[in-house]
Amino acid sequence: MTSRSVGRFRNRALPLLLLALGCVSNTGLAALPIPADGSPVLRIQGSNTVGAKLAPMLIAGLFEAEGYEEVSIRPTEVENEQRISARTAQGKQVYATVAAHGTGTGFAGLKNGQGDLAAASRPIKTGERTELAGLGDMRSAKAEQVIAIDGLAIVVHPGNALASLTTVQLAALFAGEIRNWRELGGPDLPVRLHARDDRSGTYDTFNELVLARQGKTLWSDAKRYESNDELSRAVTLDPGAIGFTGLASLGKAKALAIADGDSQPMPPSRALVATEDYPLSRRLFLYAHPLKQSPWTEAYIEFIHSRAGQNIVERSGYVAQHVEAIRQTALVDMPVFYQQLASEAQRLTVNFRFEEGSAQLDNKAQRDLERVAEYLRDNGKLTDSAALVGFGDATGDPARAALLSKLRAMTVRRELNKRGVFLKEINGMGSELPVASNDAGSGRVKNRRVEVWVY
Repeated sequence: MTSRSVGRFRNRALPLLLLALGCVSNTGLAALPIPADGSPVLRIQGSNTVGAKLAPMLIAGLFEAEGYEEVSIRPTEVENEQRISARTAQGKQVYATVAAHGTGTGFAGLKNGQGDLAAASRPIKTGERTELAGLGDMRSAKAEQVIAIDGLAIVVHPGNALASLTTVQLAALFAGEIRNWRELGGPDLPVRLHARDDRSGTYDTFNELVLARQGKTLWSDAKRYESNDELSRAVTLDPGAIGFTGLASLGKAKALAIADGDSQPMPPSRALVATEDYPLSRRLFLYAHPLKQSPWTEAYIEFIHSRAGQNIVERSGYVAQHVEAIRQTALVDMPVFYQQLASEAQRLTVNFRFEEGSAQLDNKAQRDLERVAEYLRDNGKLTDSAALVGFGDATGDPARAALLSKLRAMTVRRELNKRGVFLKEINGMGSELPVASNDAGSGRVKNRRVEVWVY
């Protein structure tokens, strides 16, 4: 969190007279401008995963932080579109709009100027980045904002006895190659596929992490949905169903544990999603104009990254980026050093991640540095209480993987040192303990990580 956001969203000790006169907002800075022409202060387009619930709740939270009254979230006459409205203390009406028709529509909205922010349930694609190059670098820290973590849950009917699947089995199911559950040890029922529509970032993520990696395509008989909630409800009513949805839309459906490559089957638990160890975990994004942002856009981004904003992320059903310490079970097949670490220390719910073949931190990691430093400071663990463990993806050269894993840990150490954190130790474990398959880029990204442990 930046110092500006701390001041803006934590300071409540303001003179009532100034508030009454409208000279300042309830956040402690000059009030955000209200358009004289009655236009929306924010226009968000894109992902249904982000736009159905999370983005409107965050806008409502910002309105409340500004001291506005009568805050409401209401659907418009257009399906999957919402209007968030409020009234200032001076009686002025203010509103924002969210149109949740799929991640691709958000980037189109940025390009044609009809959106201030693009909501995305996957990273921007190379082609989209090229199309928007006229706006600036859409992968810059100013443009790309990770707002929450989500797990792509694989859901079946609550009565299905199956407990777990591999990503290989998932691909075969959704390609229509496995037609009956008995082929996987389940009930004698035909498999019925439920999937998101082609404009959905949820579908793009599933396709990238599951289908495309196995060289397969979605079976044409799959029933398609624009909404995660609608898909989840349909699965709970169909004993032969299987589908995929975000964590916030599980409802009464049963979520299966998933194994990828050499990883153990993992359920989409909050801890495994927070660390992004769960094979089908993903980041939720907002993309803004990298060079020209309105005061409202800047304030919204700051609010999202604040403690208040991340509390809303938690309430919405997604996984916030708060840093917490969790116990990790020491397993017998783990390296001896790691077993000892797991028995003596607790792991923080954050992983620092890097570009391929690089020790350069990504955009999320830059903010995570602040979050980790704040956690260690608040818990009196700034000196000789934390350890870093670096990992790499499997390559043809184990020595190189080991070196890169240590260099990545050293990069994080250097940045934490700048923030007053002095570590107990750092270690590089090369390509050991993968959390995802190394056969694809998305899996290798997950395996290139630095974990943080506290004693």
